[in-house]
Amino acid sequence: MPSLISYQEVAKHNSREDCWVIIHGNVYDLSQFLAQHPGGVRPILKQAGKDATKAFEPIHPRNMVDQLPAHLHKGAIDPTTLPVLAESSTSTSSALSAKPPLSAMFNSFDFESVARQTLHPEAWAYYSSGADDELTLQENHAAFHRIWLRPRVLVNVKNIDMGTTFLGTKTPLPVYITATALGKLGHPEGEVVLTRAAGRKGLIQMMPTLGSCSVDEMADAKVEGQTQWFQLYVNGDRSVTEKLIRRAESRGAAGLFITVDAPQLGRREKDMRTKFVDDAPSVQSPDSVQRSQGAARAISTFIDPSLAWSDIAWFKSITRMPIVLKGIQSGDDAVLAARAGVAGIVVSNHGGRQLDTARSGIEALAEVMNALRAAGLDRALEVYVDGGFRRGSDIFKALAMGARGVGLGRPWLYAMSSYGQDGVERLVDLLADELAVVMRLMGTPTIADIRPEMVILKDLASHAGQPPRDALSKRTYEPLDVPGRGGASKL
Repeated sequence: MPSLISYQEVAKHNSREDCWVIIHGNVYDLSQFLAQHPGGVRPILKQAGKDATKAFEPIHPRNMVDQLPAHLHKGAIDPTTLPVLAESSTSTSSALSAKPPLSAMFNSFDFESVARQTLHPEAWAYYSSGADDELTLQENHAAFHRIWLRPRVLVNVKNIDMGTTFLGTKTPLPVYITATALGKLGHPEGEVVLTRAAGRKGLIQMMPTLGSCSVDEMADAKVEGQTQWFQLYVNGDRSVTEKLIRRAESRGAAGLFITVDAPQLGRREKDMRTKFVDDAPSVQSPDSVQRSQGAARAISTFIDPSLAWSDIAWFKSITRMPIVLKGIQSGDDAVLAARAGVAGIVVSNHGGRQLDTARSGIEALAEVMNALRAAGLDRALEVYVDGGFRRGSDIFKALAMGARGVGLGRPWLYAMSSYGQDGVERLVDLLADELAVVMRLMGTPTIADIRPEMVILKDLASHAGQPPRDALSKRTYEPLDVPGRGGASKL
């Protein structure tokens, strides 16, 4: 076998039965691997006989190809045979050059607006999409507008301390970076950008199972003393799940957050429409392409839909990490979680990406805290919440209702995608500034001073009427569209 393989030779192997691809300068024969690919056959077939690096890089850790059997590696590509590609002058690159300076960002919506203009359409569709009609996606933030504040005055608020502890770890803000998948869709370095920003700002990062970067890459990027958690999607093969858990624990993860609201991933139509408009590969019949399936649905095959309460004991038997259940949406399940002896729960609807018309996280939090208090279990575990948090006042309201801390996901992705690590760090500073102002004006110099009577919740569960218009979120929200809008009919 020659040490170098020409691009022209690779191009000959472009069928289902004979499928070669180039990844990071190396040539692989994936003909026999196609059926085992968790994302299905189609993504690989689209790259058959071509350089698949750009398609591979955003959604896989770089070292994943090292896990392929050695015999699939055919050799290295001869760089002198690669085709010369013209420089692209896309609208995305124009938007990148025209984006405002980082100093012009004053809130989380500013980052979202820039990301919408600068992200590749497929990346924006994946990050921004919600389930079905996206009502829950919008409600996640709109619900905060039905909670009103009840300030106290003549309190010494010269010094504001926003520090608290999460699972025994000190944190300067009651905020953490929650797990989000496919970080390299927004930034070439992926989730390690969030790792470095979290290390600089002292925040906790929850490492995702389905990240573009591996646990090892994120663990290697942390600074001394930095705390990370691990988010787990449970696989049907428990040996795979156990391997993931033990690997995360060996790399220092200080908490295991098991996602329990995703027996499969939801229908996200923005994602579906954007990712499946291409022509079918030449080796595939157009009629065989399942255009109703998006990337999220494809990776659903990794997740075990049989996960049940009876499995909690097994998780507790294989790890020393405190276990937190992520995706609780009712008081009944919160009580069951406390009685199961887990360390915490995350009240969450998965960012509105799972079941449309499920309640917002902040509304579900009210029911959860009432149920735990009624059962005498509100001190038995720590309660976290995520979904729709964009302002310091949103964070304050959650703390007043009883949450220990708040997780943010999309805002970090938008800041990272637009401005890299500097953007993430600026967003941390902006949220800290907003929260400090709210705490000072509410008469609460420390987190411990924030109390339930400081928020008025009587309108929270009422979905009648319209809340005050939030111009920033309305301007940055991109509505669902229908196919063919704006184009001339071909019929």
